Amino acid sequence: MKFKKLIALATTTVLSASLLVGCSSKKTETEGAKTDEPMTIAMITDVAGVNDQSFNQSAWEGLQKAEKELGVKVKYLESKQDSDYAANIETLVDEGVDLILGVGMKLAPSIQEGADLYPEQKFALIDETYDKIPENVKTVQFNSQESAYLTGLVAGKMTKTNNIGFIGGMELPVIEAFQYGYMAGAKAVNPKMDIQVQYANSFTDQAKGKAIANQMYSKGADVIFTAGGDVGTGAIEAAKENGKYAIGVDRDQSDLAPKNVLTSAIKRVDVGVFDIVKELVDGKLQLGTNVIYGLQEGAVGIPETTKNLVPQEILDYVNAEAKKFEKGELKAPKTEKEYKEMVK
Repeated sequence: MKFKKLIALATTTVLSASLLVGCSSKKTETEGAKTDEPMTIAMITDVAGVNDQSFNQSAWEGLQKAEKELGVKVKYLESKQDSDYAANIETLVDEGVDLILGVGMKLAPSIQEGADLYPEQKFALIDETYDKIPENVKTVQFNSQESAYLTGLVAGKMTKTNNIGFIGGMELPVIEAFQYGYMAGAKAVNPKMDIQVQYANSFTDQAKGKAIANQMYSKGADVIFTAGGDVGTGAIEAAKENGKYAIGVDRDQSDLAPKNVLTSAIKRVDVGVFDIVKELVDGKLQLGTNVIYGLQEGAVGIPETTKNLVPQEILDYVNAEAKKFEKGELKAPKTEKEYKEMVK
């Protein structure tokens, strides 16, 4: 469903509730008698963990909402290192869960391998897809470059130094989409904008994020957008200490520093996760397919809390630009090639 006002998009944390047993159940046999059991959906986090204040946490919130509203059982396994992905998949297959969700593109190879090894197991991959999607996998992607573009507009309007920054977790396509969307938005405001860019090569190193942000602030930046899981937590801490501005990612991160987080590039991972579980429960899950969420689906954008620090005239401008995405009049770049073509 399209949202009518950009800043009305906000991420809501949903608390788990008692399990309901209804259409979301499967039949099992116990001592010759059939009983109803709720479906079980399990997610595997990437190395940032379930409490990363970002991507994984949003996915878990989607599962918690499904638990409350759809009557399924949910759980997660955290991955401390990349080698844990395959082991976690094996664990969940052995447990007989109905659907295994892999969160983040780093899990793509392991999900594909698991899908080949266990053709009867249903999988979903969040934020990545394949050239040829396995027949037992559903993939979900987001036009995160659209929300990043909008935050770039905000940064371009709010900077006093015409010097802003971008910190990425790791140089992966999904993070580069944030980078180039953000840069394009800022350049749309001021083609001569100075944009500092650096990658932390981590999604967990808060200290590295803080150090990079401090360096950027010392070089004149007064607004920094970080797309890097817990790396962003460190960057936001640096904004607080320097009295500068930060931009959050994936979820509304204004609660981490209400006086410093201008806005957030929201990617409603929770929406994609909830929708997949609902399709499974309703018997409508189409495996072997990909779905993409964007502004038109109300799954990316900036949060309502943006109005706390950003003047209304700037919000009006950003809202007007957002409508151009909905009408197909504007397209945000997600690769370096698209970015260079756009800013020529």
